[in-house]
Amino acid sequence: MKPMFQDGLLFALAGAFLLTAVLSPVFIPYLRKLKFGQSIREEGPQWHQVKSGTPTMGGVMFLTAIVMITLIISAGFQTVSANVMMLLIVTVFFGLLGFMDDYIKVVKKRNLGLTSKQKLAGQIVISAVIYLILMLSGFSTEVSVPGTAWSLDFGWAYFPFLVVVLVGTSNAVNLTDGLDGLVAGSSVIAFSAFAFIAHQAGMMDVTMFALAVSGAMAGFMLVNVHPAKIFMGDTGSLALGGALAMIAVLTKTELLLIIIGAVFVIETLSVILQVASFKLRGKRIFKMSPIHHHFEMSGWSEWRVVIVFWSMGLVFALLGVWIEVWM
Repeated sequence: MKPMFQDGLLFALAGAFLLTAVLSPVFIPYLRKLKFGQSIREEGPQWHQVKSGTPTMGGVMFLTAIVMITLIISAGFQTVSANVMMLLIVTVFFGLLGFMDDYIKVVKKRNLGLTSKQKLAGQIVISAVIYLILMLSGFSTEVSVPGTAWSLDFGWAYFPFLVVVLVGTSNAVNLTDGLDGLVAGSSVIAFSAFAFIAHQAGMMDVTMFALAVSGAMAGFMLVNVHPAKIFMGDTGSLALGGALAMIAVLTKTELLLIIIGAVFVIETLSVILQVASFKLRGKRIFKMSPIHHHFEMSGWSEWRVVIVFWSMGLVFALLGVWIEVWM
């Protein structure tokens, strides 16, 4: 007998891709009609001002595809596994938090959206709920050390660790979403890597979900690469970060996420270092942060930055897979 969801893997990948692609010509004109356009920050690169008015909240489009395909496949097997349920909860609720942020920006015309404290509070509350569900289900608090047979039992400390993983990854993906197609392409790579890891571990339900996300993001790239016809907004980036982190948690590869998601980690570190340097020394390390803007300010084209970052993400993803599966 084949493991649960084995037959649905190809459908998850292709179905999510096609559904996202089909929704695009319907969703984009609708957002334009509602005038749900992106406002570009004045402190960003000046040449990005031409993107002002581009429809945002595209995350609703590919999240719809991910959830629908996941539920269709689960219904076909007459079950929604506990893992899939957890992944959907994290993805949807982080997405809703991002939707609130986007809604305030585009409808209420408050460019900053939710305050950083409001956003952080929402992320922590969602993480706390996830922690309670995990503990009630008897989830292990051990954390594996990549490339070794070692593991560390965090015990009660697993709660703050889980908060850091979920909140940190969600915000890291959000910070990376500053160039056309950067997060979309990086997500295809990262989720595909975790799909392979989950498949090798026999977790077909997690594999199915990861492939659905990869397919949806590949479909979204059709309208999101430069020049982007639509942006994913916080609706998409926060949800993607939460989903990526939750897959790492379920596959017990939380620390490996640092390697596979290296692009997101580097982007976040660049912001932290920039802020710390300016506050402590009054000097900036980069011409602009996150670091993708630094390369733009150095004369790189947007396409060049994105291709280089995708390539770097692929190298780190392959390294992470090699460490987890073959070391």
